[in-house]
Amino acid sequence: MASMKLPDSAPSPTQDCERLSTALQGRGVDEKLIVRILGHRNAFQRKEIKETYQQLYKESIIDRLHSKLSGVLKKAMVLWMNEAPERDAILARKALKRKWKKVNQLQALVEIACASSPHHLMAVRRAYCSLYECSLEEDIISNVSASLQKLLVSLVSSYRHDRGFVELNIAKSDAAKLHEAIEKKQLDDDDVVWILATRNFFQLKATFGCYKQRYKVAIDQAINSSGNGDSSFMLRAVILCIDSPEKHFAEVIRASTVGQWTTDKDSLTRVIVTRAEIDMKKIKGEYFKMSNTNLDDVVTREVSGVYRDFLMALIGGKS
Repeated sequence: MASMKLPDSAPSPTQDCERLSTALQGRGVDEKLIVRILGHRNAFQRKEIKETYQQLYKESIIDRLHSKLSGVLKKAMVLWMNEAPERDAILARKALKRKWKKVNQLQALVEIACASSPHHLMAVRRAYCSLYECSLEEDIISNVSASLQKLLVSLVSSYRHDRGFVELNIAKSDAAKLHEAIEKKQLDDDDVVWILATRNFFQLKATFGCYKQRYKVAIDQAINSSGNGDSSFMLRAVILCIDSPEKHFAEVIRASTVGQWTTDKDSLTRVIVTRAEIDMKKIKGEYFKMSNTNLDDVVTREVSGVYRDFLMALIGGKS
């Protein structure tokens, strides 16, 4: 469920573009006006604005925003104005090309592969090749440690059957294989990777249900108990993105705001921008359940300025 609030009667794309052009003129960029417009337009409306702006001013509005805005607001707004496949391709590239990568930053790849449809993953792969002239798989192999390569390459190169059919006997068998690997702390076992990368999401949810029923513990909790290395961290992210994406994204937000000195604005931005039109209301509910705090209050406390206004617009909060 989307969280952002749209106007009852939105101006035409031409009217929006004229106001945006005015806001982006000269040195004194009107960031608040830009947020008031673009923070309250859905994907279809933003696409119309991009096309109309190009026709009127012979310039990409994304390029214009990139040249006139700065800091975290620029990063967030440029991501927002890209269509979803291009946006996720940009996020994947950024995660892979960081000089000092941490495993939590590679979660973006898991989210793309496991918290969206197989059709979207294919679109992201095409966008990645178009933008960077190499495949997503090639960049994973070139930039990720050997311990995570097999899982990540398998996840992003898979095409799952997008149907609701479930075979219970297979779910029981797969649950047993996963349990054996977890007990032996062999989280990169070929069977584990194959099951998680190829079974359709409905089948996997049935498998996770069988696991809990048979072994009296949720599979993500069992993985937590098996160790705290990179493989267990990433495997748990895979399972949550498939079984309960709102819980995964709520945990990412919570982790991004618990630093003693700084907020991980990249992770916070990634979640809010990518999920605002999908399931942000569910994420907000899950966040409150795990922290007894409203996400609106956290964003208000942790970030400031027009960047805060923009994030508040996307989560449907009061700026």
